[in-house]
Amino acid sequence: MIRPIVKFGDQVLHREAAKVTDISADIAALVQDMIETMYAAPGVGLAAPQIGVPLRVFVVDVTGGRSRDSLLAFINPEFVEREGMQLEEEGCLSVPGFNATVARPSRAAVKGIDLEGRERTVEGTGLLARAFQHEMDHLDGRVFVDRLRGIQRDLIVRRIRKLTRSGKWS
Repeated sequence: MIRPIVKFGDQVLHREAAKVTDISADIAALVQDMIETMYAAPGVGLAAPQIGVPLRVFVVDVTGGRSRDSLLAFINPEFVEREGMQLEEEGCLSVPGFNATVARPSRAAVKGIDLEGRERTVEGTGLLARAFQHEMDHLDGRVFVDRLRGIQRDLIVRRIRKLTRSGKWS
């Protein structure tokens, strides 16, 4: 089932998500809904808080669905290591219409649990590393706008406030 994506300003996006305590049928259904929602958006990643569920779960597919072998789902993920530096433009399904250049490590290894309850570690570079870090930010109550500084951040936040006041950001 495709679920609505919450937007910047919704409180669920601005607080830390809770750990999943049991990989139940409900969690499996949540992950399936997240996958369908991500592909429909379309996006390359989606965290549970983005659909209003404050749990530590995310899905990523940097091929955008062109290669289902690239689909990854993590429950209770954590970073094993990060290194390097990349400066690339990012956008977010929860901040539609806005992009900005964000500095992030160029390599990231993430450890988490898959839907079968097995621990899994995946290392990513480039876009995959960026997607891991972007989705982990969502689990920690952050969006890419929070990583911006100065005028760049202020402009985006002011535009979103203006859209909110006019009823065009809901």
